Amino acid sequence: MVDFRRNTASAAQIAEHLGRCDADFVPPLSARVDIGSYAEKIASKATRFEAWADSVLLGLVAAYCNDREHGIAYITSVSVLRAWTGQGVAARLLDQCVEHALASGLRQVSLEVASDNTPAINLYEKSGFVAGRTGTPFLGMDIYLNYGPEHEQQA
Repeated sequence: MVDFRRNTASAAQIAEHLGRCDADFVPPLSARVDIGSYAEKIASKATRFEAWADSVLLGLVAAYCNDREHGIAYITSVSVLRAWTGQGVAARLLDQCVEHALASGLRQVSLEVASDNTPAINLYEKSGFVAGRTGTPFLGMDIYLNYGPEHEQQA
């Protein structure tokens, strides 16, 4: 049974989870960031949507929901342990994130993904995200996806 929670994982639990998912990121997360430092940042600054089985963090969506000036939440990480993929965990966490951001008064949720990460792009599109602006690739990410009322104008 999966237990969905918000903001309960410690930085150490996030780091362990991200380490276990590292090779499933495109490109691998450890090639882009120091996982321990990144986990600390997520734990201290992001709103975290978590899926747990017993004491194991099996899924995580982390978003920065603090850009009130532009009304945008930014998803920084989406990850699910390989054994749990294909079971709707990531989709449910994304839905919770979008619901939270919109209920908090933000107008849009954005994320970046590598163009060769087809499974992630398919997941995001099924969750209602659409391709938006393009810009300078950042850490291998070169597709921008948005969810919210403004996404139709940006597609």
